[in-house]
Amino acid sequence: MAERASRTVPSLRSDPLDELVVPDETHVQEHDLVTDGDVIAGGQSTIEFGVRGGNVIAGERVSFGGHIEAEGDCRLDMWCDVADNVLVGEDAYLGERVHIGGELRVAGNLDIGDDVDIEDGFDANGWIVIRNPMPTIVFLFVYLSQLLRVGEQEKAEKLLSAVVEDERTHEPVVVPRGSHVSDDAWRVSTPGRIGDDCRLHGNIRAQSLVVGRDNEIFGSLRAKEGITVGAGTEVTGNVTTRSGTIRVGPDTHVRGDISGGYVEIHRDAEVEGAIRAREEMTIVSEPVVDDAVIDSEDETDAEDSDVNGESEDAELDHDEAGPLPEDGPRTDGGDSPEVDGP
Repeated sequence: MAERASRTVPSLRSDPLDELVVPDETHVQEHDLVTDGDVIAGGQSTIEFGVRGGNVIAGERVSFGGHIEAEGDCRLDMWCDVADNVLVGEDAYLGERVHIGGELRVAGNLDIGDDVDIEDGFDANGWIVIRNPMPTIVFLFVYLSQLLRVGEQEKAEKLLSAVVEDERTHEPVVVPRGSHVSDDAWRVSTPGRIGDDCRLHGNIRAQSLVVGRDNEIFGSLRAKEGITVGAGTEVTGNVTTRSGTIRVGPDTHVRGDISGGYVEIHRDAEVEGAIRAREEMTIVSEPVVDDAVIDSEDETDAEDSDVNGESEDAELDHDEAGPLPEDGPRTDGGDSPEVDGP
């Protein structure tokens, strides 16, 4: 019973921004990231297009290359930069030295810090307070610290659970700290999970990747550890991992090459390019994704982690197709020369 409870209540020591999360039915439309849930961006991240969602929350020094449309609240921490307009359906909180390249329109209250630059002016229907709002993460950390200091462990757990769950009908998009997201590439240094029925542009690079069902990925998938691609997903580029296992589900269509340590491909999957495995390649008949990607627990094995600093990052970024191993078996009947995907 204790083990079950530990899975439903968030840990006070866990980092809610320790992985890239793209929930179901998230689309990139005309340079906008569109989702039914919230958008949470970790500090020092760069998102080169606009975002549309429920609540939009950004840490320090986050840069947006387009506009922001938030149906709920919008909270931008200090030194954030937005290239275009910011439209907020409820309340807005802007930290000091935030820059907005367009106009700011707020349906509710506006809490604004010092030295905020809004090039085309602002309009708020509610109260306007000029001060320096406390950053959301700082406020939560201080409050939790005080609860723990006075011995209110149960209240702290309930508060954290309420903040994380928040009775949402849709999971939020989570961009980890220091990430770079654009039409060309999604680069994160953490694991990544992509839900079902998503439509994304760009080459996705992460520590490990789990992709759900019926997605359209207009780019490649590349990870240091394992990659799992669910049923009915189409990937226009290569699927490459340095030493982990690649698992490809039924009715999946990969237009490029597949290269990894171990490769498991469903018998109903279609791969247009070469398939290379350093160790072993198997044909399977069982689905590779049984549960919802976003709702299930992350089953990544920490012992399989092989992160050795910048040398591996440089190898992953060397080329889009990537160096394919010469000593593994091939399925296309050819010799050892490298084959580029379409």
